[in-house]
Amino acid sequence: MTLVERKTVAEVWLNTCKRLGQTVMVQVGGASLVEVVALAKHAEEMKADAILCLPELFFRPKTITDLIQYLYYVSKGAPNTPLLYYHIPSFTGVNLDMAQFLEKGRDTIPTLAGIKFTDTDLEEGARCIKEAGNDMVVFLGADQLISAASVLGFDSLIATTLNLWPYMHDQILNNAKLDRFREMSEMQYRLSEWVQIITKQGSWVPAMKMAMKVITGLDMGPVRPPLISLESNQVQEMINELETVCKKACNLCVYQESKYLRPPRSRI
Repeated sequence: MTLVERKTVAEVWLNTCKRLGQTVMVQVGGASLVEVVALAKHAEEMKADAILCLPELFFRPKTITDLIQYLYYVSKGAPNTPLLYYHIPSFTGVNLDMAQFLEKGRDTIPTLAGIKFTDTDLEEGARCIKEAGNDMVVFLGADQLISAASVLGFDSLIATTLNLWPYMHDQILNNAKLDRFREMSEMQYRLSEWVQIITKQGSWVPAMKMAMKVITGLDMGPVRPPLISLESNQVQEMINELETVCKKACNLCVYQESKYLRPPRSRI
């Protein structure tokens, strides 16, 4: 997306969510620091509740000090808005110790409010929870690890699959709070199974976009190059597999809540 497009999308979401009383966090990270700062400034002008930022994507930070300095520059664009770092090493190639980042970053970045932790290293994630304390927040970003992470202290998440099966996440977290670990694990297994069925048809964004259309009926539009949209046969295979596993798990079936698994409304 261009800078103008990203600003426009942010404005539409912010204006809509203000009317609904919802909280909005704007992701401002990108390839150009100049544009990242501009997006941070724009988000603050639009009164976003928080901003979320990726690391520098070309001259990747090699040390925690590098990362802190980069985010300090970004924070100057939005000095009154909470800033969270988006830790997703599988995409960015930046894999620094996040607990150490929180420890050192809080003294340098005045607006640092926490991180989105999208990684499978829950030992590191648990240390982040401890370091964050009551001053910062650590959001989990790994959909398939909600049950395990909740046992370690995670109580907040930002997950793609929240758009598809929000009640599943509620049940996993509620079962964790009630020490119902068998039920929690069963729900997590089903969620992870559905994610695997969806993502084996393509990379995360194209597959989840199509799943959104199939499951909720909301058409989020095609992906842009270099990403590739799913072919019609891939979509049908996804539907068939989801129908099969859901029929086997009657008490966990999602048909009732989301009028699940209808064919796409328009041609692919």
